Amino acid sequence: MTPITHHISDALLLEYAAGTLEEGWSLAVATHLALCPDCRKRLALMEAAGGALIESLEPETTPERERESWEAMLQRLKAEPAEEPAAAPQRPVGDADVDRAIPEPLRSYIGGSLEAVEWRRLGIGAAQYQVPVDGDINVRLLRVGPGRPLPEHGHGGRELTLILKGCYRCDGEAFGPGDFDEEDEETVHEPVVTPDGECICLIVTDAPLKFKSRMMRVVQPFLGI
Repeated sequence: MTPITHHISDALLLEYAAGTLEEGWSLAVATHLALCPDCRKRLALMEAAGGALIESLEPETTPERERESWEAMLQRLKAEPAEEPAAAPQRPVGDADVDRAIPEPLRSYIGGSLEAVEWRRLGIGAAQYQVPVDGDINVRLLRVGPGRPLPEHGHGGRELTLILKGCYRCDGEAFGPGDFDEEDEETVHEPVVTPDGECICLIVTDAPLKFKSRMMRVVQPFLGI
């Protein structure tokens, strides 16, 4: 078993710290934070820097002055001795372990357990569950069988993926439980689930996927992806 190796980007974490993310994005970020001590530490650093920056600003501060103060504060905080981070969580292997590894807030959104999820079949070896959230962001659990590829696709906007169980490989990298994957309009990829077991992911998007396959484009409206 290996620790979490793919983390939230600084830009996305700053959006979360500022409270500007919609519910769907926040759900994915908050769930990863519950699993990842490294990202919790980075978030605490950003929040401390933001609070100190607000306290240090003069009543009439120019945008240039704000930017300089922010950069200086980040550098100072990064230079301060930090507490040793908690050991990275080990990746679960069994179904019971997976349920224990699903923290709040996601646990409440799916009824408390993966066993409570009412999966909708997408085809051979794949199923999904639409997670109810407010707004236009699409949030779903995707379950794909061992060794199966996800159809090659691009994106009409941002896509966040949090792996909850199993592993997939994409562009030479492996993503396992707890790992966080961010993609955008420039990405075209075809993740493939490893043959040692199924993969369950939390996926958040703000626009329909752009499938290469004509068949997938035909059925896409019925699948809600």
